Amino acid sequence: MVGDTKLNRKTRLLGEFEIIAGPCAVESVEQMELIGAFLNKLGIQTIRGGAFKPRTSPNSFQGLGMEGLRILKDIRDCYGFNVISEIMDPRDVERAYEYIDIYQIGSRNMQNYSLLMEVGRTDKPILLKRGMSATFEEWIRATEYIARGGNEHIILCERGIRTFESYTRNTLDLMSIPIIKKETKYPIFIDPSHGTGRRELILPATRAALTLGADGVMIEIHPQPDKALSDGKQSLNFREFELLLNDIKKLKQVIWGDGGSHHQ
Repeated sequence: MVGDTKLNRKTRLLGEFEIIAGPCAVESVEQMELIGAFLNKLGIQTIRGGAFKPRTSPNSFQGLGMEGLRILKDIRDCYGFNVISEIMDPRDVERAYEYIDIYQIGSRNMQNYSLLMEVGRTDKPILLKRGMSATFEEWIRATEYIARGGNEHIILCERGIRTFESYTRNTLDLMSIPIIKKETKYPIFIDPSHGTGRRELILPATRAALTLGADGVMIEIHPQPDKALSDGKQSLNFREFELLLNDIKKLKQVIWGDGGSHHQ
């Protein structure tokens, strides 16, 4: 049985361009209260926040763990958000169940088949990020591990792949949008924050994703990006995020021509 979340209804039935937003990492109650109030004011329905952080260096901030999930749950209970957060360990899937609405599987765990099968046994949506060096076939095969557990509410998320280019953090492969739509039945989201690693590129990447037919984007924001404990360079401040939302609304009207609603 698939969980009936707002994200489920939008991506499956209405075809709306969904915007997921929130910080790279949950840092404190105060930080999440600021972000929660801000996103609620703007009508954002799904909030992201990392409680378990897979960092390249073990000395980097690793997240608050279960305490971070409890903070997310409190924000959800206050504002009625859907909460999406990354789970890294199969042993944490059951523990996290009551705290989040959408399980995120990060790039480094796209081929962690034990984890994929474990989340596949749940009744909540799964957002599966593309591995940083994964082919489309490998990415699609990873969805099959989830579906074997009975859960086919899968959302694919392009977050960029590793190439020789060093100007951006990753190379955002926007051709994944038409390819995934052709080869699978699943919604495809774009993560322009990880895909570029540069806040000034998030808006143009989002415009391109919308134009190419993506089902949504996942964007990192922070009250003070320069003081963020992780990935501040790819996070928008509140003002920048509001400008992005206004730009998206205008572009949706141009593309869909019906006040910004896209019905499949």
